Amino acid sequence: MLRVTNRILLALTGTALLLAGLAVLAAAAGLPDRWGMTLPSGYTWRGPDSVLLGSEGRTRWHGTGWWWPLVLGLLGLLVLLALWWLLAQARRRRLAEILVDSGDGVGALLRGHAMEEVVAAEAESLPGVERATVTLTGRRTEPEARIGLVLLPQAEPAQVVRRLEAESLRHAHRSAGLESLPAEVRLRASKHPPERIS
Repeated sequence: MLRVTNRILLALTGTALLLAGLAVLAAAAGLPDRWGMTLPSGYTWRGPDSVLLGSEGRTRWHGTGWWWPLVLGLLGLLVLLALWWLLAQARRRRLAEILVDSGDGVGALLRGHAMEEVVAAEAESLPGVERATVTLTGRRTEPEARIGLVLLPQAEPAQVVRRLEAESLRHAHRSAGLESLPAEVRLRASKHPPERIS
């Protein structure tokens, strides 16, 4: 849902900016007069010397009682929508449960947090891994894992990732009856105090 909303908002914003840019470019170059085009009566920018919003347009509704509440209400609504969109980008939706095919046509639900803990515990048991965090996202029939590993100084990252895929992730998707469990793995080195050599 968020991806669709992002694409729609980006497409609408891009189209609006493109049309506004083309209108400004056409008026600044004086193209309507050169091509003999008639512009709408409310269109104020008719040539290179005219301004987009003149003093009459800026002060037209200042004396009316509804002008400032409408302007402030619309600006407040735009700010709230922008904040909602920003928070939706930053929030990672955790998967609360996974649908497990039990073979009888009914299915069972597995708590997402329980599966996260099991995968994290198995990842931490791998040699070279100090700490592991796992977050499940996606749909409950097609979960995806985001895994963060803190590696010890002597760990070999390529080998750790291979064993994580071959052992922890394979056990997880087999036990849950999933075809696969796509994962994004982020590696960090553990911070350790400097060693003294005497």
